[in-house]
Amino acid sequence: MHAVERLTRARDRTALFVDFDGTLAPIVEDAGAARALPGVDDLLVELAASFAVMAVVSGRPVSYLVDHLPPSVELHGLYGLERRVDGRVDRHPAAEAWRGVVDEVVLAAVAELPAAVDVEHKGLSMTLHFRQAQEAEPVIRDWGARCSERTGLDVRSAKMSLELHPPVDVDKGTIVTARSAGCTAACYVGDDVGDLPAFTALDALRAEGVDAVKVAVRTPESSPTLMAQADVEVDGPPGVLAFLRRLR
Repeated sequence: MHAVERLTRARDRTALFVDFDGTLAPIVEDAGAARALPGVDDLLVELAASFAVMAVVSGRPVSYLVDHLPPSVELHGLYGLERRVDGRVDRHPAAEAWRGVVDEVVLAAVAELPAAVDVEHKGLSMTLHFRQAQEAEPVIRDWGARCSERTGLDVRSAKMSLELHPPVDVDKGTIVTARSAGCTAACYVGDDVGDLPAFTALDALRAEGVDAVKVAVRTPESSPTLMAQADVEVDGPPGVLAFLRRLR
């Protein structure tokens, strides 16, 4: 049976999860300028009204996502450290204790790393963007490893960036597992290494009898590992939009 049919035969028991950057929004040089494709907002609203769960799951903070996505759509930011569900914003209590450490690391990054590195303070975590300073990647990774050893923050790789997070056991996979509870089908759409835990969670749900669909977004920067694990491939954010329209 085709993926679309599998996901639409029981909408009220199906959970949909979608990444933001590289999935709903094209990758851009300036991370702060990323915007979802035209038509995404209305489509997500329609899907949220008919499916059990329609959630955007991202490394972005919820404060960014709320400004760029409709209010009826469930949001999970910072890989699960923050969320907006039914209009209420919550933050993981275990992560709050690390806010001061993150503040300190952000200041150190600004002072110690090349000026071309974009240091993004996300509140409960931080990201070092080196898209415009790719020659500095080895320096950034070495700095991140030393910083992690010194502070206890976890290092995570992302697209043309390195992230430092509180050592809290949440990621895109834990979100998929928790929010798919009671569903008979679930789907995740993503393009990067940070989406691999979501695919792993879908594999585990499939083993329990859930009809799981893993959708990988093909772009010049897509994770080869993610592509190899996918059930379905789509071409860039326009392909994601077309796939979601078929679900509608």
